[in-house]
Amino acid sequence: MAERKKAGLDSLSTEEKIKEAARKVFLRKGFSATRTRDIAEEAGINLALLNYYFRSKQKLFDEVMKEKIQTLLKTIIPVLQDSSTSLDEKIKAIVSNYIKVLTKNNDLPIFVLNELRKNNTSFISNLPVGMAILQTSFIMQLKQRKKNVDPVHFLMSLLGLIIFPFVAKPILTKSGMISENKFQSLIQEREKLIPIWMEAILNK
Repeated sequence: MAERKKAGLDSLSTEEKIKEAARKVFLRKGFSATRTRDIAEEAGINLALLNYYFRSKQKLFDEVMKEKIQTLLKTIIPVLQDSSTSLDEKIKAIVSNYIKVLTKNNDLPIFVLNELRKNNTSFISNLPVGMAILQTSFIMQLKQRKKNVDPVHFLMSLLGLIIFPFVAKPILTKSGMISENKFQSLIQEREKLIPIWMEAILNK
């Protein structure tokens, strides 16, 4: 029993080691340019062991992509669903939560958008995310507050204000327009400003 338990812990450790290496390599090189050998080398294991845990690069990539999508969704879905908070409170929470996640994961938006655009994974089409969002308390409150504004349009504008700076960050910093410290300072300012901007849209 003890030996089987130890073997299970070792297996879990190896699997997580592979997934952690895959996260790094996929984020750095993208799906198409990544070889399973690259991931094995990053994980410090041989290729045969990687193939034992993950039969294909696609399966491993889908695991990593699923984690990344869930990281983004779990930031927003619970907030949208919370019927105990006001629309204004939801907007502030979405802005604050997303900025915290993206500050820790600067490459996340570009990675997810780029790989989805290339259609390198299909599992996202099986997630009932769209319908789930349309049935949230957030959407209902928005319809009551601003009947002439399409809720999806409003949500796209809100998320665009949050996410786009992180997508544009490589251009802004590498062109010399702003420094890393200045970028972080602007992001902190936006955490306060975006809810004000969205409130202006609602009151227009």
